Amino acid sequence: MNLPKVITDLVKAQDNFDSNAYANCFTETAVVFDEGKTYKGKAAIQNWIEKANQAYQITMKPIEYSETKQELTADISGNFPGNPALLTYHFEFKDELIENLKIV
Repeated sequence: MNLPKVITDLVKAQDNFDSNAYANCFTETAVVFDEGKTYKGKAAIQNWIEKANQAYQITMKPIEYSETKQELTADISGNFPGNPALLTYHFEFKDELIENLKIV
């Protein structure tokens, strides 16, 4: 599967539970929407993923990527109810970084 570099970096950071590397995939003004909550800015995103990593130890296995829709379907595993889960990541990019991410 041919993924944009920033998504490849995001998956690698997630699988290594590296919240700093994960946050570095986003612009300074990025917004993430996940589980009904919104996280604005790189620092908030890093804090959110750090807590999620500690609680759930989530890993991602990309299944399908649509370049036209800018969305990734991934198999998510970890310590959470309903494990594993198939989630869709809807991206918007700016300057080769993630500007917006909605996880459903």
